[in-house]
Amino acid sequence: MLILLPFLSPTLLAVLFAVVAGIMVYISFDELMPMAERWGHHHLSIYGVTAGMLIMALVL
Repeated sequence: MLILLPFLSPTLLAVLFAVVAGIMVYISFDELMPMAERWGHHHLSIYGVTAGMLIMALVL
């Protein structure tokens, strides 16, 4: 934290949050969706991911 604190700005923090969110979306679609399809709950998983994104967007 002491090393990164001088470089930390609101813009950099926003970019880092966007990158982390993109990674999480990638993981959920790349890893979890094929597994949900194997178990037969593919559409339910898509609804859950979409609802989660909508809730996070509304909270922000």
